[in-house]
Amino acid sequence: MTTTSRRAPVSGAPRLVALVAAPVLALAVGCGSGSDSDGGGKQDQVASVPEASGKKSGAEKAKGPADTSGGDKAGKSAFFDAQMTYVRCMRTKAGLKDYPDPKLSGYLNWPEIDKLVDPDGRGEEYKGGKDGVCVDELRAAMDLEPKRDQQQDFESMLAHAKCMRDKGVSQFRNPTMTDGQAQPGGEPDPAAPKLDTKSPAYKEAREACAAKLLDGLDGMQ
Repeated sequence: MTTTSRRAPVSGAPRLVALVAAPVLALAVGCGSGSDSDGGGKQDQVASVPEASGKKSGAEKAKGPADTSGGDKAGKSAFFDAQMTYVRCMRTKAGLKDYPDPKLSGYLNWPEIDKLVDPDGRGEEYKGGKDGVCVDELRAAMDLEPKRDQQQDFESMLAHAKCMRDKGVSQFRNPTMTDGQAQPGGEPDPAAPKLDTKSPAYKEAREACAAKLLDGLDGMQ
């Protein structure tokens, strides 16, 4: 099932979750309220990521491959261009001259952005710069993010959450599905954080489990 995109990134740092108004913030807070109190349980039985069936309806066949791929490519190009506009803003207005280019997929390069974050600051590097100087550009880019397969995103985040627990971060919560939307896991209590995201053990677990997340999810949980 493919639905409209959603954004509630939560990671080792607050990243985008603190930047984009109440609906996104509420989404991030809500992700820690699953029924699985210890973060494990039945959800540890990670299903394989479903593959596309390759079957097309009669209408889709009539359109031909060029019609379907062209729109997808145009959407990805617009997303990338919008992200580049945001990146340029961060380099100029926000004063972060080394802010990295987005990946070819259009998603931001979080590992490189993490290197720019001031440990004594308030995470402005994740929020569109100081005083939100580039928030409008970031929101515009987020609005152009291509549609994502919510089931695939959920199973990817579920595999990642299980990996984090296996690597010693025992309280790392599973993601949830709410109204067909995959909601990130991670911090069990956003109001009173319990995960020490700056500890060497946490950072080692994140590095070891990074490959479990699909492209575009590396800033989500």
